[in-house]
Amino acid sequence: MELPFTTEEFLNIFKTYNQSVFPLQIVFNLTAFYSIYLIFKTKSFSGRFISSTLVFLWLWIGIVYHLIFFTNINNAAYFFGAIFIIQGVLFFIFGFYKTRFSFSYKKDFYGIIGLIFFMYALIIYPVLGHLLGHQYPYSPTFGLPCPTTIFTFGVLLYSEKRIPFYLIFIPLIWSIIGFGAALNLSIYEDFGLLLAGIIGTILIVTKNRKLPKVD
Repeated sequence: MELPFTTEEFLNIFKTYNQSVFPLQIVFNLTAFYSIYLIFKTKSFSGRFISSTLVFLWLWIGIVYHLIFFTNINNAAYFFGAIFIIQGVLFFIFGFYKTRFSFSYKKDFYGIIGLIFFMYALIIYPVLGHLLGHQYPYSPTFGLPCPTTIFTFGVLLYSEKRIPFYLIFIPLIWSIIGFGAALNLSIYEDFGLLLAGIIGTILIVTKNRKLPKVD
């Protein structure tokens, strides 16, 4: 698959984005870690906070990253922006607006894999990227598509209610798209994205059989 931009142009988009929105990357990371804390230490507002985090991140990526920045080098970013916005709206309807989501940590296989996804998205991903030569600001920070998608699969593995397939369809599709781009651009830290998409989807579908239906 031939891309309409070079690796250098792609990394320069990260540079422009990171320098433009700093220090919001720090806020995004803190919000993600607090969401994880609320999965382990459930409070009355946990579901709403975690849901609103997913809503904001997917809308942010769709509107800010894809439509404002990525469209400068890739016309397909208009489509990418649209599907990320749709995903944000779906999270809003399903989780935040009607408080349908609830999350909690359980000492089972799903909980372990969810933790691995969190560690990869927030810690391993940036460290691996740095070691591979993608130093800040030429790096996809948290709050950009790939690490955020991995984080999203981690969150959904802790859902106490069934996750309809339409809610993971776009993240799954993006994990495939992102992997394809990673092969062409040598962004090897994104290889974990495909694994998160496939493994996360299989586990969510499997776990759904054990969970109550959404009201």
